[in-house]
Amino acid sequence: MRASLAILLATLCTTDAEAGTTSGSLALTSDDVFRGISQSDRKPQLQGNIEYAANNGLYAGLWGGNVNWLSDQSTSQAPVSNSLEIDVYGGYRHKFNDKIGVDAGVQFYGYPGSYPAGFVNPNTTELYAAANIGIATLKYSRSTSNLFGFADSRGSDYIEGALNWEFTPGWTFNAHAGKQAIRHHRDYGYSDWKLGVTRAWKSGYSIAVAYAGTDADKTLYTNAHGRDIAGDTALLTLSKSF
Repeated sequence: MRASLAILLATLCTTDAEAGTTSGSLALTSDDVFRGISQSDRKPQLQGNIEYAANNGLYAGLWGGNVNWLSDQSTSQAPVSNSLEIDVYGGYRHKFNDKIGVDAGVQFYGYPGSYPAGFVNPNTTELYAAANIGIATLKYSRSTSNLFGFADSRGSDYIEGALNWEFTPGWTFNAHAGKQAIRHHRDYGYSDWKLGVTRAWKSGYSIAVAYAGTDADKTLYTNAHGRDIAGDTALLTLSKSF
């Protein structure tokens, strides 16, 4: 699956430049919260992405950022060496009109590093499908591999909804809610939410403030440092798009 995505990305990016557009962004965030769970041990993260979108609707991209959630599990007897997440994704988007569109594709979440014997590979592949109606988006993702290091969890799914309302030029209200189900690990399932506001400028710079939380079991999501990585938290993100 990872090889297929890489081939798709290479094919799209070598297409005539007039056949599509390349975009990307760099961001610094106070905490990398993904589906309500901190990936960076409540520490800042630097992240970036680049995407090529062809005029026929096909697209592919890369995303990367520093993470801590795997290295936090490291011990002297079973060392874990990982500090980076690299994602590869690709799919197809189509807009029926200015308000209605669909999106479907595949995403590979990669965690390069070394892991002890018996450690469940954290690399994850998901298929996803989304529908956009006005300011609302509904998306469904389903894993075709084990989900983020949970053994025997293939077929886990995540459903989410989002609203992004530009209530005045340059200012957008953001709302998100999701539900993560982890196959054969029911106790680790949870719902998450996030509310925030983004201020964007025509220069490509933006600043976002948000507050996020989950109903996850605190005892299951407290890491080796004693931090509840699924608890409520405030977020600040600075970014530049290009």
